[in-house]
Amino acid sequence: MGISWDDVVLIQQGKRPGEPSVVTVNCPDKPGLGCDLCRIILDFGLCITRGDFSTDGRWCYIVLWVVANSNSHEVDWESLKNQLFSVCPSCLVSFYLNQHSESSLRNSIYLLKFICLDRTGLLHDVTEVLTELEFTIQRVKVMTTPDGQVVDLFFITDAMELLHTKKRQDDTCNYLFDALGEYCTGCELKLAGPEYESLQGFSSLPPALAEELFGCVIQDEKSCVEEPIPDTKLKEATITVDNLMSPSHTLLQIQCPDQKGLFYDVLRTSKDCNIQIAYGRFFTSEKGVRNMDLFIQQADGKKIVDPKHQVALCSRLKEEMLHPLRVIISNRGPDAELLVANPVELCGKGRPRVFYDITLVLKALGIRIFSAEIGRHSTSDRQWEIYRFLLDENCELQLASSKARRQIIDRVKRTLLSW
Repeated sequence: MGISWDDVVLIQQGKRPGEPSVVTVNCPDKPGLGCDLCRIILDFGLCITRGDFSTDGRWCYIVLWVVANSNSHEVDWESLKNQLFSVCPSCLVSFYLNQHSESSLRNSIYLLKFICLDRTGLLHDVTEVLTELEFTIQRVKVMTTPDGQVVDLFFITDAMELLHTKKRQDDTCNYLFDALGEYCTGCELKLAGPEYESLQGFSSLPPALAEELFGCVIQDEKSCVEEPIPDTKLKEATITVDNLMSPSHTLLQIQCPDQKGLFYDVLRTSKDCNIQIAYGRFFTSEKGVRNMDLFIQQADGKKIVDPKHQVALCSRLKEEMLHPLRVIISNRGPDAELLVANPVELCGKGRPRVFYDITLVLKALGIRIFSAEIGRHSTSDRQWEIYRFLLDENCELQLASSKARRQIIDRVKRTLLSW
């Protein structure tokens, strides 16, 4: 019964370096499936250059052309196929029946605690190891002790679903010891306890800091003067709403600057707004400009004809496409603190690889991280994932100067969005 493995997910790798690989998914549909697939692809360090998908509400056919980001390692295509397959509805019934007894283990959060001697780039090197091992970082608490040691607490989940085994745990610790060498002095891995719940949010985020981080609105260009823009003639997003092209669907024609994770942001927003995309086509980027056609319906299967609803949806899409992340540097006492925020999906999942990219930039700039945290913060309309890095002043950049801070913010944004 069911659909064979080879019919659900197909991956045709590019024959030459730089040539896109083609990912094809053919399976029963479910709400938000496109978003789930794009999140996994983004998590593997891949960019979607083109996309074509259609669904009748029961069955969908999706084709995505993908290429590796410049900062990514060699892609494990078999593992990518496994993860894409795991979110397809066609495998849910048999998967549930065969492995229901292990569901609590699959979704468990583990605490990885290790102690290291501090050095520049240490946190990124650890993050790189965890990424290669296919762990997802849920929360982080990093502290530097007065004697120069770093205590790292990583709360992680395992995409391979093997972290409950002793072999996987031992292999993880051994991998860290091998990668970090003499800098790593201790490693422990166990199921997370009550300490995870204590890191679920930030009770100490002051209102003034929250206003600075989230106060940049898309309608007020002056409030975003520090926002770096891709090197393209197109500086804004345009969305045309057409209810004449199709008798049963509203057509959205979108033109916007291209960036990493753009398709994920569009599909994430559609999923959160309960919008169903019956047919979509993402065209190849030309001169940094991306064009998209989306045939959509409301959850009740009707067109979007209410002008207020149209304006609200277009405004939300523009904001998510132009400002998918917030980045600031603020003063935390005498020190400088880097804060990065990205919206969390209604299902509770955050944007992939953000922590990886931020630590990569700080390592490249030669900036040590005194402490780091990942948590959640709620505003009036959504929940955000917040990354906080207390920066060590002992570096070549003068962190107190506005020029240095603008340079860090610019590098972080350009890395996160591949500008």
